[in-house]
Amino acid sequence: MGSLWRAGTKLSLVLSAVGGGSAAALIATSDDPETALKLCATVPRRLLRDAVTAANIAFDYEYSLWGLAEGSSERERTKHEVHLRSAKKLRDLCFTNGGIYIKLGQHLGQLEYLVPLEYVQTMRESMLNRCPVSSYEQVCDVFKKELGDSPDNVFSEFDPVPIASASLAQVHVARTHDGQKVAVKVQHTHLTDTAAADHATVELIVNTLHRFFPSFDYRWLIDEINESLPKELDFLTEAKNSERCLENFRKFSPHIANYVYAPKVYWTLSTSKLLTMEFMDGAYINDVKSIKKLGIHPHELSTLVSQTFAEMMFKHGFVHCDPHAANLLVRPLPSSRAGILGWRKPQLILLDHGLYKELDFNMRTNYAALWKALIFADANAIKKYSAKLGAGEDLYALFAGILTMRPWNRVIDPSMDHLVIQGNESDRSELQMYASQYFNEISELLRRLPRVILLMLKTNDCLRSVNNILGSSLETFFVIGKVSSEAVIEAKMAQSKSLVTWFSVRLDKILMEIRLWGMQMAWWLLQLRKTLSWSNQAS
Repeated sequence: MGSLWRAGTKLSLVLSAVGGGSAAALIATSDDPETALKLCATVPRRLLRDAVTAANIAFDYEYSLWGLAEGSSERERTKHEVHLRSAKKLRDLCFTNGGIYIKLGQHLGQLEYLVPLEYVQTMRESMLNRCPVSSYEQVCDVFKKELGDSPDNVFSEFDPVPIASASLAQVHVARTHDGQKVAVKVQHTHLTDTAAADHATVELIVNTLHRFFPSFDYRWLIDEINESLPKELDFLTEAKNSERCLENFRKFSPHIANYVYAPKVYWTLSTSKLLTMEFMDGAYINDVKSIKKLGIHPHELSTLVSQTFAEMMFKHGFVHCDPHAANLLVRPLPSSRAGILGWRKPQLILLDHGLYKELDFNMRTNYAALWKALIFADANAIKKYSAKLGAGEDLYALFAGILTMRPWNRVIDPSMDHLVIQGNESDRSELQMYASQYFNEISELLRRLPRVILLMLKTNDCLRSVNNILGSSLETFFVIGKVSSEAVIEAKMAQSKSLVTWFSVRLDKILMEIRLWGMQMAWWLLQLRKTLSWSNQAS
């Protein structure tokens, strides 16, 4: 019945056999037999569940597409149906296993440049809204272990029903004994027992898949989980990240520091598994209707989001790497009043500071220089800085395409709106065609790039999704161009204090400002012409 089904069956048998052998070895060699026994009960079950799902999906593809002519409309229709069925099976597997699997499902939902659209949409629609919920008894267990008392005694009020739940924790509303309303983030109890098992299972799956399909090389994902998961499971690290983030804005980006906020941390009521923060009222960034009710213009918010993360990436070198819609709130700037048109200034509230990445000076400067080149369609600079970031001289065009979600001919198009994605069916079809056509090259590129840049890609994907919801406009690219250019200029000044460098940098800055101003004026004139054209047609 074909190679894919045989590979899926083979993978199932190998995973099951290796899982049993690994479990026996773990018990025999472990210094902690009790934990080892828990893992040995968990790992084989998860491996078997994974293997059955993998074989089921492989068989569905092979059987459903068998005999259908390549490129025919019937094959395309059938492939769409199989993609949808398989995405739902994968989604259900993530929910059943929980923990790391949900984090992986969320990541999959951002990979428009690599996986079929059906997988992206299925994961996006479900992974942020259907995460597991710990029982109140489990929450009380965490409180007693961490703070030595029940939630009802630690706080004057504590709502046992969580207002939100994510892959690693859930959030409850409470009130301190001095009357402050707070949000309490409680880690899921099962994660302590299953995190190691999840990691072992995912590592085995990725390594086995690479053995059978060499082009499927996602071993870098295991390294990233190794590094990031312990940090995400330590809520004190998250609390420190949030304070450092705000301090960076005050120090390096004072012009927008008031427009970016993170909840205040209550340190005496926080531990590595419990985090008590100021409760924040606001609208989620994907709720455009509520945002407008607050008197905030979505386009202005989109610009603020772009500027906030551009400052982090290009100037701070300390980046929030999980800015999906559930982690971003907005409220009117407390000190602002409605303008002439009735709109108020937005304040962006950053939540979930567990996953941050640091870019050293060279990485940050090269990444800023690359984005500057992308905005200004400078092909030679794109090639130069892509190579410096690890893409090599053969995959720079693909790297530029993944960053911008535009084909190379659009990336180097000198027109002002060359990077603006319309979000229509034509755009989506084009992206999926490239993902299918260049799958092996994309996999090779992801293998080459430093892990910190891979996290920047994830951040970039999250932000693109948010901006598409808010109505991404050319203004966001002006912001990225301006901030990246400023970062490059500041880096030049930091490397040399000579008078010649000072004059050179000042000239670069003036030319950059003129270029951006010219682009913006041309864009406004274009919009005015379109408006007048529509008015004439209407009359």
